Amino acid sequence: MNRQRLILGVLFAGLLGVLGVYLYQQATPYQEVIDHGPSPQARANPYLAAEHFLRKQGLSVSHANSLDILPLLEPRQHSLLLLGDRANMTPRQVEQVLNWTRAGGRLLFVAEALWDEKTGKSGDLLLDRVQVHQSMSKDLGNPPPDAEADPYPNLTKLYLEDEDAPAYASFDPQFHLEDPKNLAQSWANSALATHMMQLGYGQGSITVVTDAELWKTPNIGQYDNAWLLWYLYSDTGVTLLFNIDHDNLLTLLLRYFPQALVALAALLGLWIWHVGLRQGPLQAPVPKARRQLQEHLRASADFMLRRSGQHTLLLGLQHDVLRRARHRHPGFEHLGVAEQWQVLAHLTGQPTRAISQALSPRPKQRLSSAEFSRQVAHLQTLRNAL
Repeated sequence: MNRQRLILGVLFAGLLGVLGVYLYQQATPYQEVIDHGPSPQARANPYLAAEHFLRKQGLSVSHANSLDILPLLEPRQHSLLLLGDRANMTPRQVEQVLNWTRAGGRLLFVAEALWDEKTGKSGDLLLDRVQVHQSMSKDLGNPPPDAEADPYPNLTKLYLEDEDAPAYASFDPQFHLEDPKNLAQSWANSALATHMMQLGYGQGSITVVTDAELWKTPNIGQYDNAWLLWYLYSDTGVTLLFNIDHDNLLTLLLRYFPQALVALAALLGLWIWHVGLRQGPLQAPVPKARRQLQEHLRASADFMLRRSGQHTLLLGLQHDVLRRARHRHPGFEHLGVAEQWQVLAHLTGQPTRAISQALSPRPKQRLSSAEFSRQVAHLQTLRNAL
């Protein structure tokens, strides 16, 4: 039996070995590249590739999120690129930027608004100060005669001295820059419109562009976009100013700790409910034996007063007094009113004047609370005396 098991084990091991050799001979090694997309730094900074390119060219490059960095930049040795949204830029900030440029700085910014002929301004404070207008290319009218012969009509061309061919940049062809005061010293055009202008400003210079998408990742690697950025500021330090979209603390908490936020909100709600001020004094605990006869009588009296009124209640008491008087003095109902009052005075010991006031018909007008209570007290005294 042991010999048979040994033989079967050897055969099984041999089969496994043959199978392994066969699979090894059939297997073909290969390499696969898995693209995980851009890094978190690249997603947060759309100009990260532009920064790396400029650093490789030997330039000092930094980026900022606000104009607070401006006092730290030496104008004669620096370039400032305003590539972010400037909708909230104040007149004071515009003046600071222009003063920095006038002292020798190089400024580049993106035109953000169209010129409005009716109002005489665009709403872009910085663009209006340098007296450059932006409009739509489609509003320029008929294209120039040589536009049809241009092999790259949508690309912006920058012509340099001693160069046979222009440099090409992919500015957005939908927008056009105008220089109504003839202040521009140089410009770059596509077949239909102008997309970049350079103006002297004091000891510095200003470059206005229709957009900065050509310097974002991955557009900066197309045409001569990267070269143009280096050409404009190759001899200065460069600071790119734009808003970097970082996730704030609340966004991170919602993403990674939603249950903790729900628990915190519940605890906060309970704490507010606990410390909240009450409206009015504390109500005393209701006694267990609260269904007393006096309470029922008071409630019934209040109900009858609201339902029947004062006149009906007084009339009922008067009838009750007369009914008891008829019971105590036979023939009472046949006597005159004056004689009845004398009989009641004799039976109750009350003066005739008090009896006349209590039993005289009352007007239906509403009595004051004090007068009503007084009448009720007189009638109850007469009824109790009978």
